[in-house]
Formats: sequence, structure tokens, C-alpha cells
Amino acid sequence: CPSLPGRSGVECHFPRRGTMTKHGLIWILAARAIMTSSRGHPLSAVALALGLALAAFPGGAQPAPSSAVTLSWSQALVRRAPAWYAAPQARALAATVLVYQSPEGGWPKNHDLSHPPSSAAALAELQRSAGNTLDNGATTLPIRFLARVATASGDEPCRTGVVRGVDYLLAAQYANGGFPQFFPLRDRGYTPRITYNDNAMVSALVVLRDVAAGAAPFAFIDPVRRAKAADAVGRGIDCILKTQVSQGGKRTVWCAQHDETTLAPAWGRAYEPPSLSGSESVGIVRFLMGIEEPTPEVVAAIEGAVAWLNAVAIHGIRVERFFDASGKRDIRVIPDSEAGPLWARFYELGTDRPLFMGRDSKPVYFLAEIEQERRGGYAYHGTSAASLLATDYPRWRAKHKRPS
Repeated sequence: CPSLPGRSGVECHFPRRGTMTKHGLIWILAARAIMTSSRGHPLSAVALALGLALAAFPGGAQPAPSSAVTLSWSQALVRRAPAWYAAPQARALAATVLVYQSPEGGWPKNHDLSHPPSSAAALAELQRSAGNTLDNGATTLPIRFLARVATASGDEPCRTGVVRGVDYLLAAQYANGGFPQFFPLRDRGYTPRITYNDNAMVSALVVLRDVAAGAAPFAFIDPVRRAKAADAVGRGIDCILKTQVSQGGKRTVWCAQHDETTLAPAWGRAYEPPSLSGSESVGIVRFLMGIEEPTPEVVAAIEGAVAWLNAVAIHGIRVERFFDASGKRDIRVIPDSEAGPLWARFYELGTDRPLFMGRDSKPVYFLAEIEQERRGGYAYHGTSAASLLATDYPRWRAKHKRPS
């Protein structure tokens, strides 16, 4: 076996993906503890990791081989019947998910957590490149899944993992209530910005709101953490209200990223300009609608955003996905008087014109004017606001007896 980094002479073979057993998980946890331990004798870190791994499989139970587990890591895993989370399949998956939790308490993004890492080195590289983030459901989805397993089975390692995840969310929040994309902060471009993009901040606030309520599957969280979660949600709502963009004295919506100091709309990647978001703003409005006793400020924020979304809906076109002559994926806009409404992902600040931008960061007003690679690889239009306006908003108005 290759020596573990920084520990000459300590060697261990790891099973290939799809053949991980209890012992493989033990060694991965032990190796990670060795590599991340900065104090004390390495053997103490190994002992801790061995204890955690053994606790994950009480009675000597082992996770089923990957060939027998047909699950894949997705949001669907938190929509199953409650009894399933006590079943061996769910508990085996939970043990694998726990392997990926970082020392800080977060999880990596864009990785199938249903498959154990192939080695300690692979796990360390994943944590270095993509770990500790709220992007794309990372961290919040593992917390929600593990909480369900902990509630159904009483599994103590799962409870511990959830508590560590909640502590991570509390630590990641800025004093002004916003959340960065990565925490600990990375000195890299847009990642420290307050991140609404891909519902990062909203997903964190939803978890903390459920924790604060003490309802299943978070009833086991202690009162002190519940109080901290409630405070975090309050500060998050305050940040949302302060970052809502006003134009001409009217409330509109939000940018996908806001500066963490000034709260102004900010750049994301090269093709994600400061703008008004017809996509991320939908998730923010839904979160605000979930507040049981909204203040007048929250009500005004919702009404302003809904009015703006109604005003900027795009009618008379549809987007069509296709493959060009070279076999590359592409998208084109086609006139269609019978098509339902669309919303652009970006609207120009001040004009509300749909805005498109490729990797050259040049603003244009027609999707066809940016490069094929971005057209086919990024969602510049969406329909998520349609159900918000047609269903969620009327229901919210009726619930709170808003005047027509």
C-alpha cells in the first residue's frame, strides 16, 4: 500500500469503490483522523476514528455492498416514508454520509455521498477542493437526511453528525445574517459573497428554522442550540430584507450574490453579473411566505417581489434544447404564442431587461449572442416563478387574510 501523506511507514490498502466494508470505513476514518490531527499522538486520533466507525455499525452490522444499494444521493432521500429511515439500507447509507463530514462539520458538493470514498487521499482531496460549502445542497441535505435516520433509529453517530452540522451552519453565518458559499472562508473571488445562488442561504435558513421549532426530525436538538438557531433565522430574515433591491422607490427582488459588507448586488462567476434574479428570488419569496407571523416589512417584501415577477414575465417564446451538427448540446429561443411564461435568470439593474452573459463577461440581450458552451451548459431561463405566482402566492394571501 502507498504510505499515507506525512506518515512514512503507515500503510493501508483500501477497497475499490463498490466493495467497501466496515473495515474499509474504519481505515478511512482512521487515516483521515491521522492526516487532520494537529495535536497529540497520532494513535489517539486513530482510536477516536475507530470508535466512531464501530459505533456506526452496532452489533457488527456492515453496510451493504454498493452493488446491493441502488440508492443515489439526491433530494429524493429526504422524501421517503419515516419507517424507511430505521431500515438497514438507510442506516448503511447514513454511515457512508458521515464519512464525508469534515472536521469543521460541513460536507462537499457535487459528489455522490452514497458511495464510500476510494481512499483517504481521495477523501482529503475532495474536502480540499469542494468541501465545507452550502452550494448545491451540500451540508444541508446531509443534515436533513441524517436527522431522519437519527429520529427513526436513535442512532447516536447520526445525532452527533446532525449536531455538528447545525454548529457548522451557526458558525458559517455572518454577523449581518448572510451566509457565504464556503466556510471556512476561501480567499477566492465570489465565494465569500452572501450567496442566494442555487438557494444556498435559503437552504441553510430552512434547516435552522426547523431546528429552532424543535419539530421532527430535529426534536432531539438541545434547547440551547434551538435558541441559537432561532436567533440565526431572525438575523437571516433581516439580511434578506436589507438586500432586497429597490428601484424607483419600489421593492423588486434580489441578486444571486450580494457583497458581504455593503450588501450591494455583486458578481458571481464571469457570466453571473450583478443583476436582478428571476430564479433565486423565487426561493427567497417562498421562504418569506413560510414565516408564520410575518411583520409588515416581510409582507411588503413579498408583495414587492411578486409584483416585480409578474411585471417581468416573458411571454410568446419557448426555449428548445437540441444537439447541433457536431453533437454538442445547445439551446435556442423559438417564438410560440401558446407557450407559458418564462423568467430570465438575470435582469439588468435599472432597466429590467433580460440579460445574458458568456465567459467573456460581455452583456448582451439575446441568448443567441453568447457562446454555445454557455448556452447549452447553463440555465438562463426558467419557469419556477409560475407556480409561486399561480399557487403559492394566492394560498399565502388567503392564509394571512390579505385584502384583494
